[in-house]
Amino acid sequence: MMKLLDIVKEAVKRGFTAAGYDEKYAMAGVSNRPDLCQYQSNGAMAAVKEYHKAPLVIAEEVAAKIAEDPGSTKIFGKVEAVKPGFLNFTLKDEYLAEYADEMAMKPDLGFEKSTNPRNIVLDYGGPNVAKPLHIGHLRSAIIGESIKRIERFAGHKVTGDVHLGDWGLQMGLIITEIRHRHPELPYFDESFTGEFPKEAPFTISELEEIYPCASGKSKEDPEYKAEALKATHDLQAGNRGYMALWNHIMNVSVTDLKRNYDNLNVFFDLWKKESDAQPYIPDMVEKMKKDGHAYLSEGALVVDIAEPNDKKEYPPCIILKSDGSSLYETTDLATIVERMKLFNPTDIIYVVDKRQELHFIQLFRTARKTGIVNEDTNLVFLGFGTMNGKDGKPFKTREGGVMRLETLIKDITEEVSKKMSDRDISEEQKKEIAKQVGLAALKYGDLSNQAAKDYVFDLDRFSSFEGNTGPYIQYTVVRIRSILDKYSAELGVNRAEAVKNLESASMLAPANDSERTLLLTVARFGDMLANAAAEYAPHKICAYIYELANNFSSFYHDNHILTESDENRKKSWLKLSALTEKVLVTCLDLLGIEAPERM
Repeated sequence: MMKLLDIVKEAVKRGFTAAGYDEKYAMAGVSNRPDLCQYQSNGAMAAVKEYHKAPLVIAEEVAAKIAEDPGSTKIFGKVEAVKPGFLNFTLKDEYLAEYADEMAMKPDLGFEKSTNPRNIVLDYGGPNVAKPLHIGHLRSAIIGESIKRIERFAGHKVTGDVHLGDWGLQMGLIITEIRHRHPELPYFDESFTGEFPKEAPFTISELEEIYPCASGKSKEDPEYKAEALKATHDLQAGNRGYMALWNHIMNVSVTDLKRNYDNLNVFFDLWKKESDAQPYIPDMVEKMKKDGHAYLSEGALVVDIAEPNDKKEYPPCIILKSDGSSLYETTDLATIVERMKLFNPTDIIYVVDKRQELHFIQLFRTARKTGIVNEDTNLVFLGFGTMNGKDGKPFKTREGGVMRLETLIKDITEEVSKKMSDRDISEEQKKEIAKQVGLAALKYGDLSNQAAKDYVFDLDRFSSFEGNTGPYIQYTVVRIRSILDKYSAELGVNRAEAVKNLESASMLAPANDSERTLLLTVARFGDMLANAAAEYAPHKICAYIYELANNFSSFYHDNHILTESDENRKKSWLKLSALTEKVLVTCLDLLGIEAPERM
């Protein structure tokens, strides 16, 4: 079904053209003065220069034409031209109820899917193997997961790729440290020709200790670092023993990563790795040389990315180092080659820390200059800010280290459990609900901020059951379900059947202001979601459902839903409540948040 704002815009367009004005001036938007009107147009003021008339005169002429239009009179209860030249619109209550009624009956709440679906590859997650997930991985994972869900709901094809870091120096460091600790292992015997062990010579816990140890040594011991660099080079050159160790590292790490991402309700379609792009590098490099894009500079192979209109200087993109080894830029470019070959995407979107902006400027410019992507391929860098502590610095443990993601989830779940200590439910239920509510607190606390901005992580505020928090939205869903359960008990059926029975009831025109406000907010779902999808903006969903939850709360307090004596009005209110619940649950799911049955 058509979005509500588009319906308003079409009516305004008819009014402008009927009055003899160009339809380009027929702009309209949600009013920023809801006390005066619901929608507003300032198109008359924009038309002044072309038509040499006072804006109020233009607005009055357009208002008169809208008042004569049968399609518009069905929609608007009030159309006003006001000084200095605004057009104010208020919808008819009956039309608003009919629109909400239609939403309730349609799949996906009547949301119009894209008529020109995109084929999107979404790169998010990006952890390095052999390291535990920490809070630095949180934003990429939950922002990316939400964007994936939003774009799919909007009708686009989205392939989510975790894109594991498995081919850089960290691998050489791990191999070097294992060799120092266990030189007797067959992986380091160049004369060994047999089968390597099927079991890894380390556990995930040991692996997570090995990397920081090796990294620390490399910073203090130049010889150790040189050894690690050589191991990295030998691995990338196909050293048989190192490749076998690499496979062990991958199997142990990926199993653990999948468990952690599952706990976060984050799921990937692809578990691709940097190493998957290696086969594409030789041909890619040769083509860059052949086409004259790549040249040698101080022994390294580079591509210039500077453009005439640049206001600052950008260094060339290094494709190969002087020793012939590749870098992140090389691997990322080869990954684009792979993605173009396998998926031919219209869009490749990267959800990455905004501090990597220069890398992605180099990456995108090189990909375009060398013809790796099509001219119309959309390359998007969605840089996110840092999660900070109350001191304004990047969030740390009490000891000053980087907090593991598992620890963060555990801490916020425990905080929620404390706030639920007085609930009369079993310990098993309490544990499951605390996990759902804890994740909602964590995700909503992050996603409610514009992604590009830094934000302060406040455990106590995020886990609160009041205010602009995930638990408050979940609580609103639970409250509505409780109302519907009581109605179900009256009918002697379950909730799903009771809601199904309400389909035959008609949504009545609102009886009061709080009902009208709730109806209008529900009806704006399609407009909001289209906007969130266009701008890759989960925070717009958060702002919307907070407003919706508040408006339902006002409606609930103003109207005695279950004790209403007018049966038609009662069913109308119940139907509106069920629709609100459905909108909230749909939006929560788009944020990667579950709605518990009880709290």
